[in-house]
Amino acid sequence: MSRFFPLSDDDRREMLRKIGADNIQSLFSSIPEGDQFTGTLNIPGYSEQELLAFFRELADTNTQAHSFAGAGVYTHYIPAAVDSLSAREEFLTAYTPYQPEISQGTLQAIFEYQTFMCALTGMEVSNASMYDGATAFAEAILMAKRAVKKKNTVLISDAIHPHYRKVAKRYLENLGISIEIIPTVDHRMNLEALDAALANEDVFAVAAGYPNFFGIVEPMDKIAATVREKAPKALLISVTTEPLSFGLLTPPGVFGVDIACGEAQSFGNYPGFGGPLLGFLATRQKLVRNMPGRVVGQTTDVDGKTGYVLTLSAREQHIRREKATSNICSNQGWCMLRAVIYLALLGESGLKELATLNHRLAETAKAAISNTKKFEVVAGMTFNEFVVRTEVDLEDFVEHSVLHGMFPGVRLSKFGLAKDEMLVTVTEMNTVEDIHRLVELMEAAK
Repeated sequence: MSRFFPLSDDDRREMLRKIGADNIQSLFSSIPEGDQFTGTLNIPGYSEQELLAFFRELADTNTQAHSFAGAGVYTHYIPAAVDSLSAREEFLTAYTPYQPEISQGTLQAIFEYQTFMCALTGMEVSNASMYDGATAFAEAILMAKRAVKKKNTVLISDAIHPHYRKVAKRYLENLGISIEIIPTVDHRMNLEALDAALANEDVFAVAAGYPNFFGIVEPMDKIAATVREKAPKALLISVTTEPLSFGLLTPPGVFGVDIACGEAQSFGNYPGFGGPLLGFLATRQKLVRNMPGRVVGQTTDVDGKTGYVLTLSAREQHIRREKATSNICSNQGWCMLRAVIYLALLGESGLKELATLNHRLAETAKAAISNTKKFEVVAGMTFNEFVVRTEVDLEDFVEHSVLHGMFPGVRLSKFGLAKDEMLVTVTEMNTVEDIHRLVELMEAAK
């Protein structure tokens, strides 16, 4: 048990001596003094009983509300088996193993996840997971740049999640990569603007939402055709925030997409307070050596038994260091495990049935909202998410609705977008009665 004891003062002094540091404070010398917290935290000590009472009191302030919020993080029903199986102690890790010979169970789960994601996206290879959809998108762009070395411009649809675009900008801003935003028309990529932008011979990749941030199912076939005609060397990246849509939509790989990435939190992971999340990234076999993250392969041992290995590891940071394709290491292994259990429980027919239910409920909501006098639904083919427009003060409307036990959607002004628009998401967690209640609140809005 001694290995679980904290470090002694002598241990700390020896560690500091070893690295040539005078004291612990010197380890933070790179942080400006004005940004360092030097005070003490006023956190009184509690007994276990007092601590539980404190948190129960805090939890009692929470209220339950029927939610139509989405915008990248979604509420779906999660079978009890997902919680039960993922809570087994041998699975409780974010790590992908370094020693495959003693981690066959974990590696098999990763291999099954990769297989599911390839089937859903129409791709040939998937990695073991990414941190979240935003970083998966940024890594997809970097991956495309490694594959198309002599070009430096990426075209990004303005209909991709604003947070994803911000993360990508931060990843790319010091790498000599230019970002050109393709504007939207009626919340979908402007194909004429895309066509014009592709006249730039410096383009190495084009990124489009599928479905996009506003819930619109972009015409990926037309986008792919335009890219192939105007910039045949450029790679096409599809970005998805609601992967349940793959239960109904044509897989992006069928259209000739080169890299499919996005968020897979919908598969067996709770929304929490916005996380933890689960990024996915899948691609073509020809691009696999440029792909970030770990890849598990299936093989046979000397006795002919099926086994699982970490393949193409020479790309990774524990071997290549600064020359690696990415510095991702500890990934979302446990969230990935929940996703693979969830997908295995649903199966192909169950996933399609659930996706169909989501779409049907969303269409029911769109039709009902369209009949109100104060809200209109922005036209377009959608899956389970859509934009409504109104002259009602949306900030007041959302606040009023929450007081009445309903979270009606996400105001687009929260992302610096239109103040008169709101993103509404409908999943299997919303009943027809919930939809009727939402419509009643909309009709009563002032």
